[in-house]
Amino acid sequence: MNELIVRIAARGDGITPSGRHVPFGLPGDAVLDDGALAFGPHHQEPPCRHFPECGGCQLQHADDEAYRGYLVSRIEGALAQHDLTAEIRAPYLSPPNSRRRATLKALKVASGALIGFNAEASHRIVDLRECHILRPELFSLVQPLRELLSGMLQPKRIADIQLTLIDAGADVLIKGVPAGRLAEIEQLTAFAMDHQLARLSVDRGLGPEALYEPVPATVILSGVRVAFPPGSFLQATEDGEDALIRCVQEALAGATGIADLFAGLGTFALATRAAYAAEASRDSAAALKRASPAVNVEHRDLYRRPLDAKELAGFDAVILDPPRAGAGEQVAALARSAVGRIAYVSCNPATFARDAKTLADGGYSLDWVEPIGQFRWSTHVELAARFSRGE
Repeated sequence: MNELIVRIAARGDGITPSGRHVPFGLPGDAVLDDGALAFGPHHQEPPCRHFPECGGCQLQHADDEAYRGYLVSRIEGALAQHDLTAEIRAPYLSPPNSRRRATLKALKVASGALIGFNAEASHRIVDLRECHILRPELFSLVQPLRELLSGMLQPKRIADIQLTLIDAGADVLIKGVPAGRLAEIEQLTAFAMDHQLARLSVDRGLGPEALYEPVPATVILSGVRVAFPPGSFLQATEDGEDALIRCVQEALAGATGIADLFAGLGTFALATRAAYAAEASRDSAAALKRASPAVNVEHRDLYRRPLDAKELAGFDAVILDPPRAGAGEQVAALARSAVGRIAYVSCNPATFARDAKTLADGGYSLDWVEPIGQFRWSTHVELAARFSRGE
């Protein structure tokens, strides 16, 4: 008896009502008696030759309606694990070729060098010959980097190449390539000049060292120029960043005393004119402090030393933007506080839902959640949400 696919599982397989996982299944597809998959209305032709081998995308075969449904389903499922529900808004999707940061892998082979993402569920590198998620300015560097590094990579050792598009162009950080000889340093510097990079850095194991940086590397955040330390975090797409800022500003509209926790370089602190910002990265905290002296910036590890209820008493609103691990320790303190509103930005529905349960048990209401699809066609889900107390 045929079974219909009813939803997409967390890792991208289709799921039937009986719980059967079907590779590449989408809602509306039918699993026939012989095991074949009859496509429904939501399949599209994957645009990239590397799909499904490349691990950069898992859902290129899904149309936008199915992909939006997947994002909503992931969040609904995570909240349901904790007996929570909320209004989940229509997801925002970044367009193709909009990703402004990525980490690629590089490996020396007999023919030169492989550069690309890992294959799905594997350490094998897919040698990128096209890419429909990266900004063209970044993808245009892949072949030149392949040629440059073919003589520098060490046999059987994988190197990382971090690409980020900042104000003055591409910021390139190479990890795992010794590049200590004068000739190699000259090659790298010439490469950076020829390709008009904003900066080229290498990390030989002791931290990034800039070999080429004609002007200080910066990013503009809410009209403020902020220094960009090598390897710093930046939202994956510029439009996705704008969508997250819109959500945070809406969540905290009218608030006057705002604390930005896990502040990074100040993406949300600067957009909301926060009075206080805490960040664990010393370099990022220093960059924000220099860029905006009006913000009280503290270098602080919120996992080891979360703001307590007494410290939180000075704020009527808080922004949370933690790493994938969530903000468990800080959320526990917030649940005991009198803070009226929380804007929570998350890159992990599971830890977000766990933290949402803690806040709900502390008297907060989860007012709404908006999925943000910065990582188009991937199973990586981001979101922004508002919690309120006494409204």
